[in-house]
Amino acid sequence: MSEIEKEIVDSAEVKESKNFIEQIIEKDLAEGVYDTVHTRFPPEPNGYLHIGHAKSILLNYGLSQKYNGKFNLRFDDTNPTKEKAEFVESIKADVKWLGADWEDRLFFASNYFDQMYEAAVKLIKKGKAYVSDLSAEQIREYRGSLTEPGKEDPGSTRSVEENLTLFEDMKAGKYEDGTKVLRARIDMASPNINMRDPVIYRVAHMSHQNTGDKWCIYPMYDFAHPIEDAIEGVTHSICTLEFEDHRPLYDWVVRELEYQYPPKQIEFAKLYLTNVVTGKRYIKRLVEEGIVDGWDDPRLVSIAALRRRGFTPESIKTFVELVGVTKSQGSVEYPMLEYCIREDLKLKVRRMMAVLNPVKVIIDNYPVGQVEYMEVPNNQENPELGTRKVPFTKELYIERDDFMIDPPKKYFRMFPGNEVRLMNAYFVTCTDYKTDESGEVTEIHCTYDPKTKSGTGFNERKPNGTIHYVEASTALKATFNIFEPLIIDEKVSTDNFKERLNKDSWQVFEGFVEAVLKDSKPMDKYQFIRNGYYTNDYTSKGDKLVFNRIVGLKSSFTA
Repeated sequence: MSEIEKEIVDSAEVKESKNFIEQIIEKDLAEGVYDTVHTRFPPEPNGYLHIGHAKSILLNYGLSQKYNGKFNLRFDDTNPTKEKAEFVESIKADVKWLGADWEDRLFFASNYFDQMYEAAVKLIKKGKAYVSDLSAEQIREYRGSLTEPGKEDPGSTRSVEENLTLFEDMKAGKYEDGTKVLRARIDMASPNINMRDPVIYRVAHMSHQNTGDKWCIYPMYDFAHPIEDAIEGVTHSICTLEFEDHRPLYDWVVRELEYQYPPKQIEFAKLYLTNVVTGKRYIKRLVEEGIVDGWDDPRLVSIAALRRRGFTPESIKTFVELVGVTKSQGSVEYPMLEYCIREDLKLKVRRMMAVLNPVKVIIDNYPVGQVEYMEVPNNQENPELGTRKVPFTKELYIERDDFMIDPPKKYFRMFPGNEVRLMNAYFVTCTDYKTDESGEVTEIHCTYDPKTKSGTGFNERKPNGTIHYVEASTALKATFNIFEPLIIDEKVSTDNFKERLNKDSWQVFEGFVEAVLKDSKPMDKYQFIRNGYYTNDYTSKGDKLVFNRIVGLKSSFTA
């Protein structure tokens, strides 16, 4: 067992105890703070979801299931500058693929714009909000610093009546973008800068993907989010750690708006993976600059990319469970995710033969025109997957790496004079080979021993190795995509991450697979013997098969 596998097993044993969020929920239920559990996943539709979002989805949905509660999918679409209907549809597909069922509770924050507007009016009437004429730059200047308090906004002295009129005029479209904002009146001397009269509404003359041109003012996230939670009856608003400093503002909003059953915000640590780009804005740059093949490029860890690469919902769920829920921030080794998909697939998929970098083998003493069909188990560890007939003839393809003219010591594959076993077939001995002008081997000649057929009980001698093959006349051409880490080191949090891109992160091979795979459909998964786990890419068409390597057979992790 590798070091990372030991770590994973130990981690799984620890996870039996309740995490801190479950402890909070159970305390709330026991004390009667809430009589149910209602969670939500609230993505902004400004890009595709990634593995970090998967953790949030599965956490929120899992908690609702564990406590017999409810789970909402809500689009936080309060910023029309970045949001697209394309992203809405992709998010729905991702959440559904992960198995999180929102039932009939699909919501859009933009459908609450009327209620948010009325909430803002209520704050103005309570003297808790005012219209400001300061620019964004001036607001930052007035806000102060971590060591110095902020300065009062000149607009903070306006009367309730004046603020109501100005806010109505903002709604009516009388002001240009950036000329007026609505600020909450809290405390410009607060040690928490988020509480220094934050902006809660801004002017933005933009068409919205859901509401069209109805609005030209839009609420800020910190104001909108607690309102959305309260309207939907969410009990526990679970988010990532960067919102911890925003929690006092969240609590202030629901308190000042006097909701009878205010939701509770709880923060947990984000999920970071080594050697991958997880930040949505970084992925967006890679997509928009054409560095990757769209949002579902298999080298990415967007949920769409993981699905295309061949990961299963079950493997993602296992991974999220192993990572666990904590308050401490850290990175997770990518091999842990690879371990989860291996464990999920090893008993589920058929083990087939594929040759990625082929060279032809001719068995000189095998009868011309003869075809034998070898009975081969589809998965030796799972007899329920049955068997198949594999053809064997005079001409075969093997991996080019399985032959060397002048091998080093302890090379147990094919070389001149050496005898090896062809998997599930015969012992063969290399007698000759041919090369082209560059010295590359073009053809290998062998002889076979008829007495050594697999399954006959032959045990007079043992071969020096076993190699797989694909029969030449029936072999299907296939393209194989092999992916390596997109980033050559672990640091991906800075803007210069493009300088550390791995130029060899996508390698393409042209080879062959068994004829039985002619009916393979996109997203079908296999273990290609000695090569790894693969999935049929959605670009496969007719006789042009394309396979993506999901993961190798063994971890590349070194302690």
